[in-house]
Amino acid sequence: MTWRTVRKALDSSWPEPGKKLPPRATEVDCYKPVIDETLREDLDAPRKQRHTVTRIFHLLVEEDGADVSYGVACYYIAARKPELLVESGKAPLEAFVPQNHQPGHEAEVDFGDVTIRLAGELVTCYLFSFRLS
Repeated sequence: MTWRTVRKALDSSWPEPGKKLPPRATEVDCYKPVIDETLREDLDAPRKQRHTVTRIFHLLVEEDGADVSYGVACYYIAARKPELLVESGKAPLEAFVPQNHQPGHEAEVDFGDVTIRLAGELVTCYLFSFRLS
């Protein structure tokens, strides 16, 4: 660590944002249109007839002769499926309701059964949870 780094840290309470790197090319890039088309076809198919990640991977390898690892294909498909659902209007955009509470003005309470191992035996206990906002 140099004195310049220490000076920057002392001058600002927030660190400088890191430099964003451009996305790197992956081995699945040239097969993205094929995967996207398969996923789009599955949007209208019955649930039991949709392609699994494994099936899409095998289609790429067998039919297109793709030299793609299963992990890379799985990662892309897992990220792309929700995007296609939103684009087609079959899933809502991610939304949340911000909650602002004054400290100590509201609380959340929950209770239920919990099974724990106590002295080597499974015992059912009752859990009461109280959390202030």
